[in-house]
Amino acid sequence: MSRVYLVDDHALVRDGMRAVLEASGHEVVGEADQPGPALADIQQLQPDVILLDLHLGSSSGMEVLAELPRRAPDARTIVLTMSPQPQHITEALRLGASGYVLKGSSAREVLAAIQTVLQGRRHLAHDVADIALRATAPDAAPDPLASLSGRERQIATMVVNGLSSAAIGEALHLSPKTVDTYRSRLMTKIGVSDVTALVRWAIRVGLVKNDTV
Repeated sequence: MSRVYLVDDHALVRDGMRAVLEASGHEVVGEADQPGPALADIQQLQPDVILLDLHLGSSSGMEVLAELPRRAPDARTIVLTMSPQPQHITEALRLGASGYVLKGSSAREVLAAIQTVLQGRRHLAHDVADIALRATAPDAAPDPLASLSGRERQIATMVVNGLSSAAIGEALHLSPKTVDTYRSRLMTKIGVSDVTALVRWAIRVGLVKNDTV
């Protein structure tokens, strides 16, 4: 029916999704747990549909989303994640996601999402659609992440998770000095002066979960 690629940092989730998809006639052409390998595979394999988690260890699925228009312009991406945060939903849609489904949803919901996006339409699970509508209402509170670029959000997440500038630079192919510049700029934007305050802010706005730091 369709060729699907899985991006999730939990092998158990990938195994479960593979079983569901293959039982429904879809072909799982590959899987990865980090952005770099995922993007390399996707560019080579050109799947029809990508199922993408947003939390990939110290990395973010948003990094994958941002690159997909260049790497696989015809692929449809469905975000399959635990995060119901309005800012995550709106950012994923802004970056080109065709669907957004929470991991608590049924297998039937995921299969319906695949069918919908293959028809060129957008699929938001019912609870996700409600959250997105509230987030875009005229009186909705402003998105606290709106001032940060995708790269700044990614680096903020990695800093909060305890990675040094050298480690972040190695993972993102940036110099430690460039990482420090990003970190200084993003902290200025959100109005914090040290990493402890950055951690509190990141938890408050849903950039990371309290049990991950």
